[in-house]
Amino acid sequence: MQKTDVRYQNYIQILKEELVPAMGCTEPIAIAYGAAKAREILGCLPDTVEVEASGNIIKNVKSVVVPNTDGLKGIEAAAAAGIVAGQADKILEVISSVTDVDKAAIRTYLDTHEIQVRPSESDIIFDIILTLRAGTSYVKLRISNYHTNIVHAEKNGRVLLEAGHTAEHIQASTLTDRSCMSIEGILDFVETMDIDDVRELIERQISYNSKIAQAGIEENWGANVGSVLLHHYGNDVKIRARAMAAAGSDARMSGCELPVIIVSGSGNQGITASVPVIEYAKELGVSHDKMIQAVTLSDLITIHLKTGIGRLSAYCGAVSAGCAAGAAIAWLQGGKYDEVAHTLVNSLATVSGVICDGAKPSCAAKIAAAVDAGILGYQMFCDGQQFYGGDGIVTKGVENTIRNIGRLGHDGMRETDKEIIRIMTGH
Repeated sequence: MQKTDVRYQNYIQILKEELVPAMGCTEPIAIAYGAAKAREILGCLPDTVEVEASGNIIKNVKSVVVPNTDGLKGIEAAAAAGIVAGQADKILEVISSVTDVDKAAIRTYLDTHEIQVRPSESDIIFDIILTLRAGTSYVKLRISNYHTNIVHAEKNGRVLLEAGHTAEHIQASTLTDRSCMSIEGILDFVETMDIDDVRELIERQISYNSKIAQAGIEENWGANVGSVLLHHYGNDVKIRARAMAAAGSDARMSGCELPVIIVSGSGNQGITASVPVIEYAKELGVSHDKMIQAVTLSDLITIHLKTGIGRLSAYCGAVSAGCAAGAAIAWLQGGKYDEVAHTLVNSLATVSGVICDGAKPSCAAKIAAAVDAGILGYQMFCDGQQFYGGDGIVTKGVENTIRNIGRLGHDGMRETDKEIIRIMTGH
């Protein structure tokens, strides 16, 4: 693929948009980011706070620890952390510099100020509306569709931003069109790209996500799924690939303060897309540049798989990342288009439909299962085995199967999503 090809530049831009650092689960961090930005506009600590959130936001914030808060969970904690100690210019690392004094102040603010939380009345799947009031002043700020996308901000009746038109204090952004993506195009890009065009992005992902995975193995986080795998199944690379990814998730879900590089708006997906591929690259002894190519391949396939599903869904995003990792592992071992495509179809046929019931320690176990399916998908192909068009949701052609998965996750599981949220909120 030539650099003059519009797809080449799109792939570079997509990676720049997606591979960003975040500290903590991205949904509570999005709330903290919005709260910090709203407080910045207000100019002081608010007396009262109201948070309206869509069901998927409520689902993903309910059970996960907000980092740098001494173990606090929930929307109220995320909002308070952003208001009291957030630095909005750090975006999804908004609460990465919280001090011990700040932690105490966050708890005090929660104890002494009213933070109301209620469901958003809109039909937008990703929707956060924050209203901060101090005396006679107020600020209303809205984040929709993805984690940093501020679509509206107003102060005391004056609109600062509306639908992408920026004013003071606010920077709006839009995502690059993903319709150019295909497995064939992604492979062409990865195999012919100037590696220096992605080196800085991928090196940072390898460094950050490897560190949190190692912390998950060495320390006591969550359900310690990675350590359980290594203890009972051994240290073979097929187990390490699963264990290290699961360990990174366990640490992240349970409040580890190390940052991760996210993919498709998710740290868990960023970990799952990269860490198993890193483990295989080290085991196979490939060059560092080859590792960079493989991680790039996994990232882009993850994004491609998630595009039709959407940022948030009842469909577990770790499935997309685990299957993509399997495809990149196939490529690391000499696979070309056929191996990558069949690995994807085989793995998607195996684990599609795993539900997302919010961010919490069991995400680590789902990640382990998804990576296992990705590896199995390649091993099946190596043995001349595959799932064929007409087998359930599998259809002829990898792109057609990907479209079916998007339809399942985006449309078919909407009622499932609503029922999951009702179950989780006791309704």
